[in-house]
Amino acid sequence: MPDILVVILAVIFVLGVAINIHEFGHFIVAKLLGMRIEAYSFFGLGPRIWGFKRGHTDYRISAIPLGAYVKLYGDEATASLEGGESEGEKVPDEELYELRPRWQKFLVMLGGPFMNIILALAIPFAAAMMYGVPSMPAPVVGIVSPGGAAETAGVKVGDRITSFNNVPDPTWESIKDESMISPEIEMPMVVDRGGQQLSLTIAPKKAEIDGNAIGDIGLTPDIGVEPVEVGQIQPDSPASASGLEVGDRVLALNGQTVRNSQELTNQIRENKDAPAKLTVERNGQRHEIEMVAKQGEDGIYRVGIGFSAAAITARVPVGLGGAAAFAYESNMRILRLTGRVFGQMFAGERSVKDAGLAGPVGIVQIIAKVVREAGFAGLFGILAVISLNLGVFNLLPIPLLDGGQIVMLGVDKVLSWFGKTLSIAVREKIQVTGLAIILLLMVFVMYLDISRLF
Repeated sequence: MPDILVVILAVIFVLGVAINIHEFGHFIVAKLLGMRIEAYSFFGLGPRIWGFKRGHTDYRISAIPLGAYVKLYGDEATASLEGGESEGEKVPDEELYELRPRWQKFLVMLGGPFMNIILALAIPFAAAMMYGVPSMPAPVVGIVSPGGAAETAGVKVGDRITSFNNVPDPTWESIKDESMISPEIEMPMVVDRGGQQLSLTIAPKKAEIDGNAIGDIGLTPDIGVEPVEVGQIQPDSPASASGLEVGDRVLALNGQTVRNSQELTNQIRENKDAPAKLTVERNGQRHEIEMVAKQGEDGIYRVGIGFSAAAITARVPVGLGGAAAFAYESNMRILRLTGRVFGQMFAGERSVKDAGLAGPVGIVQIIAKVVREAGFAGLFGILAVISLNLGVFNLLPIPLLDGGQIVMLGVDKVLSWFGKTLSIAVREKIQVTGLAIILLLMVFVMYLDISRLF
């Protein structure tokens, strides 16, 4: 299948599922409450292009490619954005959205974000039940990158990190996260070296990944004994010229058993440009492959191979409780990191460009990268992240979004205490204003996306 077609199908799958599970949340809550649904647009806003009718509901594709929507009878506030008003069909009052109690309208608005969050929880939960949860290595240093932040700070191989940025007994995941969102920010750390507690200061070096600024701590934990499988081979490299193949499992280097990918990397660096003999297993048979490492511009010797993440990541089986805890913590980790980054941005510690905001172009780039590197199975992880962000974003108090609709319900409730209400005309103006705000945000993040390309 051509690469561009794979990317298009991947984008349609991820965005289509994330957006439609949101709209399905509105749809199913309205159905359960007995409200009549006029239209369900699977794709786009505005005038109807194509569709079919089942019962009272028109299932359609619309002209403006900006998400999807569910149109309820009696809810004319967004009629200008959803293909016009109702055709005048007489609908029983008890089925009209507008005549329902505010608590029912609130539940309908909440249904979309709720389904997004449920999907974001369901994906890591299902993965944990099927494959187990990743076994996180202890914060014991396995590799210190030459010239990196850890080496500059005085970290040594074998050190156990006992405190990081004033957090005692950190996990490797928390160390990695804290470093990633703190480029060039000095942080205190304490390491245990041979029973002695040493206080150090580390400032993660600023690096750019896909146009986003992140902090690189320059160390890797000791992962113990793990299978070493070749995941990729760089063209015009010693590995490429030697006949090594993707999928080969490396067993030894120069007769010395390889415990993990870290150990192999260190052995290659120490061997420098001397002839190296790799013992690999391929389709159940052993092969001896010779190659000579090349020295890069940074002075480090490499042979040009990458390792399969799936092969070197150990997983631990868990039950329902463990899977639920993993799903919850996975989503909370994303929210915590996002909150920290936005906090840094508003505090002036991070520029808006470096905040990692992704618009349509950026999201397509991310999806394309994931499907190329991990195949369609890898899309479920990015789907969970996008669904979580979509659910939380829609709860923001911006007109047109669900959060804005909920705020308007609150305003309408307050006005009712004085015998007043928001007119349809006012609601339409508020919704159009909300659309303008969202379009401005989209233009802004698209500008950031495009600026990262150059």
